[in-house]
Amino acid sequence: MTHRQVRKLPQGVLSGRDEDSNILHVDMDAFYASVEIRDRPELKGKPVIIGYNAGRGVVTSATYQAREFGVHAAMSMVQALRLCPKAVVIEPNHYKYAEVSERIREIFFDFTPLVEPLALDEAFLDVSGAKKIFSSPTFIAQAIRERVEKELNITCSVGIAPNKFVAKLASTMAKPDGYLVVAPEEVLDFLHPLPIGALWGVGGKTEAELNRLGLKTIKQVAQIPLRTLKTAIGESLGEHLHQLSWGKDDRTVEIWEAEKSIGNEETFSQDLDESEDILREILRLSEKVGSRVRGANLVSKTVVLKVRFANFSTITRSKTLLHPTNSKREIYKTASDLFNALKLTGVKIRLVGVRAENLIPITRSSQQLSLDGAEEGWKQIENATDRASERFGPAAVQPGRLIGE
Repeated sequence: MTHRQVRKLPQGVLSGRDEDSNILHVDMDAFYASVEIRDRPELKGKPVIIGYNAGRGVVTSATYQAREFGVHAAMSMVQALRLCPKAVVIEPNHYKYAEVSERIREIFFDFTPLVEPLALDEAFLDVSGAKKIFSSPTFIAQAIRERVEKELNITCSVGIAPNKFVAKLASTMAKPDGYLVVAPEEVLDFLHPLPIGALWGVGGKTEAELNRLGLKTIKQVAQIPLRTLKTAIGESLGEHLHQLSWGKDDRTVEIWEAEKSIGNEETFSQDLDESEDILREILRLSEKVGSRVRGANLVSKTVVLKVRFANFSTITRSKTLLHPTNSKREIYKTASDLFNALKLTGVKIRLVGVRAENLIPITRSSQQLSLDGAEEGWKQIENATDRASERFGPAAVQPGRLIGE
């Protein structure tokens, strides 16, 4: 593995001094795309886009080869393929990504218990205590990178800095497959030449407002009188950006907790108004949610249905179960009952979602006791279908209503 440290930075940065840079931001490189290419090595080096190739499909992830054409996450698939017509499009497999993410998290916990996941593919780590065992933050970062590549055959980039804000910026600048150390005395040299869009909390509207004040770089934000900044963008945001512009971020790494909900949703390529079609999609989503809940060794106390109409208005309905479950069949029954209770015949629907909430670990007391053995039989069937899906792919075993779609 090549250990690549970023070099195109202002003079004074990259001394390599990490004694007081105890926060790591670890970010997988093009995570979904990298996982797919790992499993399909013939695509290595080619432009690959992860997403649904439908009228309203959007890009979930893309390889760096596709990004060279201007493709990026959240872009419409139509626009992405217009920019990169030779790209290979792969539908996302969230169950697989969640499995890989769990293995990544296990690697993190081998170095420190202070892990704060931000998503499936990135996390903050506080290694201040771990230095006593593993010598230095840079050593830990490199060990993590080596294990991720060796064990999972994907790469990640790491920012090493005194706080979360700087560490996240550092990992972004280290991409792909690199690392960057920013010592406390180097923070301002690192931050101040960057554009204001690098500040957390600066979106398009705020950036335009700051530009009207003649502010283009973080250094200019730092130097403008605080009162002027607050007058322009508000007290709270003005104070927030002022602190960040001086490299100040007092947030601690929040220790990881188990997921509180697991869900999937689908935006249709065309609005649907037939109940049978919509229920078929709810079944498909319930299958995915059930698999993910089971894969996480959890059960759910509450099932939530989300419906978005053609006019973009959205409603949710939920039901708390008498017994917690991770059964795909039970999740679908609950979600479909919630939908049927809405009585939406003929109403055009743009999106539906199914979510399992109030998740708890599987224990003897959390399992429903079956009186007639029927539920136990269904549980064995679902265990078997899960194993088949792991081995042969998510479409290997499906309900009959979904076959051929």
